[in-house]
Amino acid sequence: MADQPIETPDPDSAASAVAPAADPEPNPRRFNRAATVLIGALLAILGFALVVQFRSNASTDSLSTAREDDLVRILDDQNSRIERLQDQISDLQTAKAKLSDDGNNAAARAEAQRQADALAILTGSAPAHGPGIQVVITDPSRALKAEDLLDVVEELRGAGAEVIQFGPVRIGTDSAFTDTDAGVSLDGTALTPPYTVLAIGDPQTMDTALNIPTGVVSNVQNDGGQAKITQETTVNITATRTIPTPHYASPAPK
Repeated sequence: MADQPIETPDPDSAASAVAPAADPEPNPRRFNRAATVLIGALLAILGFALVVQFRSNASTDSLSTAREDDLVRILDDQNSRIERLQDQISDLQTAKAKLSDDGNNAAARAEAQRQADALAILTGSAPAHGPGIQVVITDPSRALKAEDLLDVVEELRGAGAEVIQFGPVRIGTDSAFTDTDAGVSLDGTALTPPYTVLAIGDPQTMDTALNIPTGVVSNVQNDGGQAKITQETTVNITATRTIPTPHYASPAPK
């Protein structure tokens, strides 16, 4: 049974995470190189997210029966997502250019720490909290498949969710839903309905995205279930992921 890949998240985190303290006497050039590498990696991830989001929305949604007003809303939503990602890429490119000046050591150290904190949230290696939503999905007939649960995560990512926890599992860049004889598993963990999903981001935007015509809420209802969405001032996500050590990849030489 094929794994369902997860879209890469948006890294410009408004959430907070605990990160290790900086070296009391850091090497300025080392910080500059580290910051540049981190920002370069985030630029690549954001570019990939733009492509995947566009292809996913272009290939999987059936809009032939949607009303004109619904199509306008969906188009506006997609344009807003692209604009957010492009703005984030522009900000990271500006920060990378600024850090290319070796004389700006204090700014380099501060930017490196900020990017390290953001990367910890992006990779799921640190807890996070912030405004967001809680989604409780019922599935009394066990009709929802891996692809249906993946749609929940993709829609939240597209709406700007910065951190997602699906059941007991923190969503990461390599997470995958898999259909099994017993139901659906996520990263090897069996999921049992009702499914509870926590997401950190703009509550109203994510709520609206899940409720678009032919979207997540509609699909769950068509399969006999319900999706209850609650907007929260603070969502606490405590599940974390262990970051594996690459076996083949290593930083490119400078």
